[in-house]
Amino acid sequence: MRSTLFSTAAAVRILTSRQGIRPPELGDRRFLHPGPLRWLRALGWAVALFFLAAFSSLPLTEVLGHLMPQTGAWKFAASLIGALAALAVYALAVRLAEGRKPSEIALKPLLPELGIGLLIGAGMFAAVMAIMTGLDLYEIRSLGAAPIWVAAGRAAQSGVVEELMIRAILLRLVWRAFGPWIAFAVSAALFGFGHIANPNATVFAAICIALEAGIMLGAFYALTGRVWVSIGVHAAWNFTQGYLYGAAVSGGDFGPAVASSTARPGFPEWLTGGAFGPEASLPALVVCTTVGLVVMALAWRAGHFSKPA
Repeated sequence: MRSTLFSTAAAVRILTSRQGIRPPELGDRRFLHPGPLRWLRALGWAVALFFLAAFSSLPLTEVLGHLMPQTGAWKFAASLIGALAALAVYALAVRLAEGRKPSEIALKPLLPELGIGLLIGAGMFAAVMAIMTGLDLYEIRSLGAAPIWVAAGRAAQSGVVEELMIRAILLRLVWRAFGPWIAFAVSAALFGFGHIANPNATVFAAICIALEAGIMLGAFYALTGRVWVSIGVHAAWNFTQGYLYGAAVSGGDFGPAVASSTARPGFPEWLTGGAFGPEASLPALVVCTTVGLVVMALAWRAGHFSKPA
């Protein structure tokens, strides 16, 4: 028992860079105060905050992208400003409507936890591609140097905005309304099937994303009480997939890349991900879901799922 507790504590220290962990702060003041129909108030606030975060970032990025010079560095700046705008609007909205500081985006743990997340995300995708190439499922060709700005901007914005919308808003507030297990199921399903309209998407691809990212990224939030590790993992996975390996990212082109990775013909799409990309493959499903379940177990042992809704 002592060795198990020691290993759990060591894993938590590594994952959080010794920043400490806390149960997710669900909100219990002002609009989310205890009382009749709090579940309905939580759901209504989730919908409002979801669209507030989206519309504070995406249109701003589009406008800046047209106003700024059409170079990669300026496009990166536009994406970064859009991501920061979403964080600022979220923080202000939570302070006003929930009467609390948004501990899920606390600034002190930002750099260390973001850094750990970036390492985990890049390492997981590299592990998936190592399995793919070891089984001769993928062909990887080097293309040489390529501009980094477009991929970096897209990775930063998708990591920040999507984690705010899915984990800090949907997962947290459905957790407030109905408890953690319904919250995980709903947020994972919405995240997975939110990709169904992407190019080359299939039902299997949506299920893969729901299980891989829905469990794993939510688990990092449930363990730490913050979204920085989740943001880092999400951004690094997309960047490594789209820029370093040049594979399709959720069915789309991520911009200039230093390599090109394509599935070899003759293998089923569920094994390689097909045109949608490696994230819709069986190896990615196994790697990411395994990591997610391990982190979920750490959060469970820490007692973070026992907090009542």
